[in-house]
Amino acid sequence: MKYSKIFQYAYLVFAVLFIYDGVTKWGNGTNGAYISFGLAALAIFMYFFRKKFSKKFDNRNNS
Repeated sequence: MKYSKIFQYAYLVFAVLFIYDGVTKWGNGTNGAYISFGLAALAIFMYFFRKKFSKKFDNRNNS
């Protein structure tokens, strides 16, 4: 179960990297910035989804 917590925070790291990539592409005027921002939003969504799922799983095991 410890690995799932590590992967939760890996999603946040990837979100930061995608946001950085999107900002740099936006400054250069390329069209790939939208894809990077979309992937960052997806990574943030996955972080919260995995966090909620992990809580639910832990509560079920503790019962």
